[in-house]
Amino acid sequence: MNSWHRTRTIASRELLDFVRDWRTILTMLLIPLFLFPLLFVVLPLVVVGQAEELTATEAQVVVYGTLPTALADALVETNVVLLTPPANSTGVDDDEQNRLVREGSLDLIMGWRLDEEDVYVVHLRYMSTASVSNDARSRVVNAIAEWEESERVRRVEAGGMDANVTLDPVRFDSTSMDLASQSERQGWLLSSFIPLIFATWMVSSAIQPSIDMTAGERERGSLEALLCAPLPRWELLAGKWAAVSTIVLAGVTLQVAGLMFALTYLAGPGLLEMPRMGVAPILLLMVAVVCFSVMVVATELAIAMRSRSVKEAGSALAPLGLLVLVPAIIVQVVNLDGVEGVWFAVPVVNVMLAMRELLLNRVVPFHTVVWLSTTLFYTALALAYAQRQFDREDLVLGAS
Repeated sequence: MNSWHRTRTIASRELLDFVRDWRTILTMLLIPLFLFPLLFVVLPLVVVGQAEELTATEAQVVVYGTLPTALADALVETNVVLLTPPANSTGVDDDEQNRLVREGSLDLIMGWRLDEEDVYVVHLRYMSTASVSNDARSRVVNAIAEWEESERVRRVEAGGMDANVTLDPVRFDSTSMDLASQSERQGWLLSSFIPLIFATWMVSSAIQPSIDMTAGERERGSLEALLCAPLPRWELLAGKWAAVSTIVLAGVTLQVAGLMFALTYLAGPGLLEMPRMGVAPILLLMVAVVCFSVMVVATELAIAMRSRSVKEAGSALAPLGLLVLVPAIIVQVVNLDGVEGVWFAVPVVNVMLAMRELLLNRVVPFHTVVWLSTTLFYTALALAYAQRQFDREDLVLGAS
């Protein structure tokens, strides 16, 4: 049996052992596939239902001052009940009225007056932490904004001017256009979030199987049998890496597929489409994904192998997600049009920037050489570090 067959046998054994529990399949594969479609179906229904419920709720508003008839009618149409203040009230700062708003008996206190400059002054008191009170404020503010527009037009025309010209002195030509194609816009949209979620999901998805196939086997006592088998340690590492990578790539692929399906078909027609990419960007994108997966999985396997228990491995790998999340977030705000080449040499950042460029169908030769060479270098370091851990008999055998 040659090295390829031995590595494949180890990978098959690890995959079979990992997926033997049906709950693992459900957690790693099926839940990500249905999570985002379910989220994009249920969440809008809940949000719309809550909004409709708030809109149908009557808002009790006490008004100090005399509102214009048109504004009062507009407020009533939005289900606002306008109340007159008590005879003994001291004004908008009345302590008793404020107490009623805080307790929920009233939703809003509104003061309305016209100052000496012929400007209406509005004073609102509400509870931003109470849904109905905060919604009442939104209804009042929106109604005032609409009424203010008509009042503005009335005052301009009363001064003998054309309201359309005076209030709209700048207009954009209807023939203005975005020179970016639909495919380029879709690529830009994908590049704004796909690298981030890909990096975080890959790191988080690899933690559990990496622990199970290293520290988990040490606790179960099955790792020694593998180490005593007549095969090189690098084949053991390769087999475990292949198993973890298969699980991770399957999980991440289904996660991305579920997200894309939700954005494309459930969040609204035309929201998202796959961009047109050339052969070179697609191939380089696949290389970036593979290199990043090799680096992540090898690093997590090495850290987990150093750990003497599942608990210790979990504690050691938990911060790894943050170490990837921070540079992944930074990448989202980097300006690709003027980015310096040094960014493409920074670990993790280089792969994320490469993904953004490639999703935009851009292949910059200098950037490509830098990120590809540095990524291969970091991947080789991760594999060497992992191999070193697999070769240490004292760490592998000492805790069992």
